[in-house]
Amino acid sequence: MRPGDNKKIDSEYLRNGTCSIFAFVEPLGGRHHVSVREHRTALDWAEEIKYLVDEMYPDAEKIILVMDNLNTHKPASLYKKYKPEEARRIIKKLEIHYTPKHGSWLDIAEIELNVMTRQCLSRRIADIDCLRKELSAWEAEKNDKQSTVNWHFQTKDARIKLASLYPEL
Repeated sequence: MRPGDNKKIDSEYLRNGTCSIFAFVEPLGGRHHVSVREHRTALDWAEEIKYLVDEMYPDAEKIILVMDNLNTHKPASLYKKYKPEEARRIIKKLEIHYTPKHGSWLDIAEIELNVMTRQCLSRRIADIDCLRKELSAWEAEKNDKQSTVNWHFQTKDARIKLASLYPEL
């Protein structure tokens, strides 16, 4: 209380649940994909990766995937969801690179999630269906504009910023 205030009103945040958003970004091609799921399990990740391989890039020989080190973001997750032959088929199309621990700023998809949050999610959204519609519209706009990523971080910068990961030359 401050002098002159006659009452204080407090509000209580009511959490109606959480969900997970998976994001794929093709930085130079300007292609974006977001998917909303109720969970972020190994099975959810495996389904998203299968979608990436079979629906988004069915003709690609190799898909370079840069992502964080979340425990479900592993090829083993594909074996939890699919038969070994199918899991192996998907894995053979991937070249996976993990960002260093505490290096999410190197992951363009993480940056994309930050942009998405500022442009589309900066308010309460009532339910998961509404969220899916909002993000679908956001994705369509990004893809229509073919929004690319102008990445400035170079190897010489990495040798300074991530010195502990590089051998002495």
